[in-house]
Amino acid sequence: MSSISFADIAIVSCGTLSLELNFLKEQGFLDSSHIYYTTPGLHQDIPELERQLVSRINKAKTKTDKVLVIYGGKFCYVNVDEPQRRMQTIIQEQGPGVVRIDATHCMDMLAGEDERDRIAQEVAGGEPVWWMTPGWIKFRRQVFAGWDKGIANENFPKHTGGAIVLDAIGYTEKYMEEKPEEFLEYSDWMGIPIIPYAITLDRFKNLLIQQAKILLG
Repeated sequence: MSSISFADIAIVSCGTLSLELNFLKEQGFLDSSHIYYTTPGLHQDIPELERQLVSRINKAKTKTDKVLVIYGGKFCYVNVDEPQRRMQTIIQEQGPGVVRIDATHCMDMLAGEDERDRIAQEVAGGEPVWWMTPGWIKFRRQVFAGWDKGIANENFPKHTGGAIVLDAIGYTEKYMEEKPEEFLEYSDWMGIPIIPYAITLDRFKNLLIQQAKILLG
C-alpha cells in the first residue's frame, strides 16, 4: 500500500468511526492534526446530521483548504422531505477542496460488498445479516436512540444470520471479556447473536488514500 501524508488534510467524520480513525492515528498512518467528529447515530436525525456536518466542515476549513469527509453516501443520509437531496449534494455545496470517501456506509468502508457476501456465507451460511462496526457496540445508545424493544423486534430477528461486527481493532472481543453482562443484554435486546469478525483496515486505508490523492493533486 502506497504511503501518503494527511498532514495538510482535515478529516470530518461520523463519530461512529472514531475507533478506527484513532487506531490509524496511533499506528502512524493518519497524520492529520485536525479530525472532527459528528455525534454517532445521526442517520436517524437528518436535520441535525446536516447541521453538524456543515459546521464541522466549516471548522475544518479554518485549518486547511483540503477536507476529507468520512460519511457514507447511500444510507447515512436519507432525506424523506427532500428525496433528491443527498449526501453528495451537501458535499458539493461546500465548494472545492471538500471530498467524501467513496462508500455507501461505514460497514462498506471496512468491507466491500463482495467481502461482506463472502463473510456472510462463511459465518451465516448466506442467511441475512445485520452488519455493524465496533462503533455500533460502543455508541449503542446513540446509534439506536429512540429504539425500544418493539422496534428492535421489528428489525433484528429477520436477520437470521445474526449481527456480524466487522472488527479490525479487536474492540468487540475485549468488550465481551470486560463487560459480558452488557454484551449479553445487547444481544438479547436485538434477539440475535452478535458475532465479531476480524478484518483488516486495508480497504479503509485505500479509500482514504484515494481521496487524499485527489485533494493533494
